[in-house]
Amino acid sequence: MSQPLLHATHLSHAFDYPLYDGIDLTLYAGESTAVQGRSGSGKSTLLHTLAGFLPPLAGKVDILGRDLYAMGETEREMFRRRELGIVFQTHYLFKGMTGRQNIEAATQLAGTELDPWLLERLEIDGVIDQKASELSGGQQQRVSVARVLAKQPRVIFADEPTGNLDKETAALVMDVLQEYVRKHDGTLFVVTHDAIIARRCEQHWVLADRHLEPA
Repeated sequence: MSQPLLHATHLSHAFDYPLYDGIDLTLYAGESTAVQGRSGSGKSTLLHTLAGFLPPLAGKVDILGRDLYAMGETEREMFRRRELGIVFQTHYLFKGMTGRQNIEAATQLAGTELDPWLLERLEIDGVIDQKASELSGGQQQRVSVARVLAKQPRVIFADEPTGNLDKETAALVMDVLQEYVRKHDGTLFVVTHDAIIARRCEQHWVLADRHLEPA
């Protein structure tokens, strides 16, 4: 079996009402995991907990051999910056900078270099030197994905990464994310409403009635 990169045990969370209880989940190197669920089921909250943004009410998250919430806030932020990648549905690019400059801003902080393979594979090599504001929505999202992957994270979290994309572009983005984790022995955790995207993953779960169930 592949090496586990993240192991979550007995996670629980609630806001004004309970979201989930006793969640156990393991993410393996070279694999991708998808969680589906209706709006309000807690799937994005679960992602934020696994990614170090939101401490659970109960439970533990071990990631790359570290207890995520035993770290101090500053240490956890530095760990997240070095080791984790986060892809959101909204791309959050600097509109006054080119696509390449947006990516280079991330690589400089991470101490990595941009792999030209990413630009070619995401089909943005021909537009990468245009300002972000001049790119289409799909191109901006692909620049955002390239910016995350250029940091060379081991663990990638993606919250509805294809929600604003057409089917062809969504398939391309998932192709690249899954190729990346296989190439870099990483792992991908995806929250999505798209059953087609979810079924592509080695693990496919549904969050419902406060529990994770195999899809």
